[in-house]
Amino acid sequence: MRSSHRQMEILAELHLTGSSRIQDLAQRLSVSEETIRRNVRQLEKAGSVRRVHGGVHLPDYRFQEPTFQQRMDEQREAKKGIARHIASIVQNGDSLIFDIGSTTAYVAQALINHSDLFVVTNSINVASSLATRNNNRVFLAGGELRGHDGGSFGVEALTFVRQFAVRYAILSATAIDAERGFMLMDLQEAEFTREIMQCAPTRIVVADSTKFGMVAPVKVTEAQEIDLLVTDEAPPADVADFLKSAEVDIAIAE
Repeated sequence: MRSSHRQMEILAELHLTGSSRIQDLAQRLSVSEETIRRNVRQLEKAGSVRRVHGGVHLPDYRFQEPTFQQRMDEQREAKKGIARHIASIVQNGDSLIFDIGSTTAYVAQALINHSDLFVVTNSINVASSLATRNNNRVFLAGGELRGHDGGSFGVEALTFVRQFAVRYAILSATAIDAERGFMLMDLQEAEFTREIMQCAPTRIVVADSTKFGMVAPVKVTEAQEIDLLVTDEAPPADVADFLKSAEVDIAIAE
């Protein structure tokens, strides 16, 4: 197939999604990653796309995040595996603080057989999974409740979580890049995540492998502030080197 035709296929895929990892494009088009990279370089020279570490996106891509339910439906098995791994770490009686991510919601579901948990969150989904069961204590942050994801945000939520000191902070990420680190789509979510990181000595990011090499508009924190990343596949070399230099441990969930 002529290169121009391949480039048209790549652009067609990007017009559906806005952005993609090189690896995913290669799988969808049944070609090698090097073929994708070569054509992406040509498209970038023409101004048709922008390259990022491990991925590519359209120049005018506005980073529109899917709805919460769409995020819950994406990579379900990977997220469940990550959640089971966290459940194997958490012991009965442990204390945790959660953010609003879809993967953290799966973690809460994986903990339903644990008992005597002390849980703080701004997520209705997390709270409803763990409240009124097995002698758990669940504290739900106040503030404005968002209709699209069931998360509470605002000054009240930030003030509320400052009262707590727990063992684990379970955090989500929209993108993990070898230069920018951990990123989210939403400024309020990033502010909340930064706040709850101060509540726990062990900060764990739960993110499936589709987040590697992607970018999002809001940087959450320096990678050195994260203790552990739990994911479903080993990250690409550049991301792995970045995390190693920041002394972030990586656990691959089954």
